[in-house]
Amino acid sequence: MKKNLLLLLIFTFCNQLAFSQKETTILSIKKAEKPVVIDKNIYGHFAEHLGRCIYGGFFVGDTSKIPNTRGVRNDIIAALKELKIPNLRWPGGCFADTYHWKDGVGPQEKRPTIVNTWWGGVTEDNSFGTHDFLNLCEELGAQPYLSGNVGSGTVQELADWVQYTNFSGKSPMSDLRKANGRTEPWKVKFWGIGNEAWGCGGNMTPEYYAGEYRKFATFMSDWENTGGLTRIASGANGSDYNWTEVLMKNIPLNMLGGVGVHHYAVINWSKKGDAVDFNEDGYFKTMTSALKMEEYVTKHAAIMDKYDPEKKVAMMVDEWGAWYEVQQGTNPGFLYQQNTMRDAVLAGSTLNIFNNHADRVRMANLAQCVNVLQAVILTDKAKMILTPTYHIMKMYRVHQDAELLPIDFKSPEYTFEGKTLPAISASASKDKSGLVHISLVNIDAKKENKIEIDLAELGLKNVTATILTSKKLQDYNSFDKPNAIEPKEFKGFKNAKGKLEVSIPAFSVVVLEGK
Repeated sequence: MKKNLLLLLIFTFCNQLAFSQKETTILSIKKAEKPVVIDKNIYGHFAEHLGRCIYGGFFVGDTSKIPNTRGVRNDIIAALKELKIPNLRWPGGCFADTYHWKDGVGPQEKRPTIVNTWWGGVTEDNSFGTHDFLNLCEELGAQPYLSGNVGSGTVQELADWVQYTNFSGKSPMSDLRKANGRTEPWKVKFWGIGNEAWGCGGNMTPEYYAGEYRKFATFMSDWENTGGLTRIASGANGSDYNWTEVLMKNIPLNMLGGVGVHHYAVINWSKKGDAVDFNEDGYFKTMTSALKMEEYVTKHAAIMDKYDPEKKVAMMVDEWGAWYEVQQGTNPGFLYQQNTMRDAVLAGSTLNIFNNHADRVRMANLAQCVNVLQAVILTDKAKMILTPTYHIMKMYRVHQDAELLPIDFKSPEYTFEGKTLPAISASASKDKSGLVHISLVNIDAKKENKIEIDLAELGLKNVTATILTSKKLQDYNSFDKPNAIEPKEFKGFKNAKGKLEVSIPAFSVVVLEGK
């Protein structure tokens, strides 16, 4: 009897051990054979003249009681500096191909008004224009990314804008800039030639747009002859691989600095679901859409590799993020939505994808920065809150300009109603000071996941960690409880004989640091 009991205990222990080992994800990190740097511009942002992103968001005017610098809120400037924001895209989006930049320079009281037909039919008074935006970028220490008007603009108009912002000598446009109060040029590097040319930018075919691109790019002279302009083509929508194929085939590589890709995580375009009031089904569908980014980036990159094997042309994912129904009681054209732990998980997973494809992806722009879609900042008059997505961008800033460390692991599955997603997302990098950072996301809505990281190859010691998590997926920061979700120290790991054992809670994001 005792012998049988002993055998039963041994059998049970072995089963439990096997089950435990099966449930632990083994993640290995190695030094790259050919070093790849994670371009800091992957952590870029987007500010369109849409809803309350500019007016009532960034810009309150220099007469406002809200503390500001030349009309831009000081609290927003401080928050974005904390993120080490590398670049900011402006003025659109769809708005870009209706925007005529000369309407936004000179004395504000003399600027003409237009109707923002894309977003809410509101009157745009052009009080925030080129000088305001480029001065803001200087204040932030961020590179400006200007979206040029191809849809309703002219070649001359865009060429003049380049001259206005970049030429230091005597010319009609530099003289105009000086008359408007700016002596030295801003030296704008990143230029988008149109936006979503397949849709709101003109409903063009890829063949037609490729011809338009070549024409506009030809006259966007680098006024200082330094090779300082990066011309960016309006890229594909999600899985439209033919668009990328046609552009790469028909545009000479020496005219092409980058090709865009846009992808929004959407449950269904006709019924997008609520930003806060959602169940696990809504979460699973949103993450299914978000994780399509891996497929899109991989396949677009393969097409680019065919024409550009040396990877000189960058992929710019210059619009990405979650898109839900607008918050009830707000203007449907303003695209205002709250931001929950679902969005934090989505942001962490997406940034890991970009990091791991840093050989080709060299810029990305979260849509959008303030009060629109997956915003990092929300405002209500004088109040301002930082969203869970903001905290992810801050936790992940350690990857900016760091060397990508290749990782290898087989993710466990997150299962819901018979469908599966990879439960674990990860990326790793080593910065110039020798610090190694590993960012981990547990996508599973219900289950903790265990990860074992072999540190032998890197010889890491003194590991610390930060976590973003909450009790419910639907939790968010409100104006009444602005600090409900914040990064905290994470101690759910141990270093056992050169192996780091991490237990990451459901729907959580963890960043580990070691040297």
